[in-house]
Amino acid sequence: MIIEDQPLYDPNLLCPIDFKELASSEDDGHPPRILLLYGSLRPQSYSRAAAEEGGRVLRALGCETKIFDPASLPLPDEMQDNHPKVQELRELALWSEGMVWSSPERHGAMTGILKTQIDWIPLSAIGGMRLTQGKTLALMQVSGGSQSFNTVNQMRILGRWMRMITIPNQSSLPKAWLEFENGRMKPSSFYNRIVDVMEELARFTVMTRGHKAMLVDRYSERVESADELHKRVSLKKM
Repeated sequence: MIIEDQPLYDPNLLCPIDFKELASSEDDGHPPRILLLYGSLRPQSYSRAAAEEGGRVLRALGCETKIFDPASLPLPDEMQDNHPKVQELRELALWSEGMVWSSPERHGAMTGILKTQIDWIPLSAIGGMRLTQGKTLALMQVSGGSQSFNTVNQMRILGRWMRMITIPNQSSLPKAWLEFENGRMKPSSFYNRIVDVMEELARFTVMTRGHKAMLVDRYSERVESADELHKRVSLKKM
């Protein structure tokens, strides 16, 4: 096993998740699909490194993960939405059943890099599918100084706005530069919290993915769909 893949968690204590016990009766049992987003373009990005540690735990729990590189993603409205990086991000969002957002705290808030990624993901349906509504979300932040919860609190509001099921647990990593060595996180209580968050995300994702129609079906959207159908039928009769 190469050092980049060596687990920091205790394999004897990372309990397997019985997806069959948690899933709905219609669930086909495929691995939960988790997209990880991070909010820094620095060569030594601690938000990316924290997301990668979370991804390793998720894969150990039986999830399938993908991570989006925000480099070259244009600002919202700077380009058309057919830009290759925008299309890549939206396809990954559509593929996912849950997400991890990992951002540095900059000036007391999430970075513009993380916010730009979310701003390119529309709330409206694409091809009949909404990209975030009803999907699970886990939040992590890294800070250069003392521990803060400004960024995770802000992202929690954003997750609600994106109509996502944001799990209760979260990770806030202070003095991140002390917690990593050679690109890997050191064993600590902060690392253990990341494991906790990823376990909870995996469970919530499996529990909710088969109940989307029940959890996120909205009256207002049914009315809107009925109005659109009425307009189409009326036009055909003209």
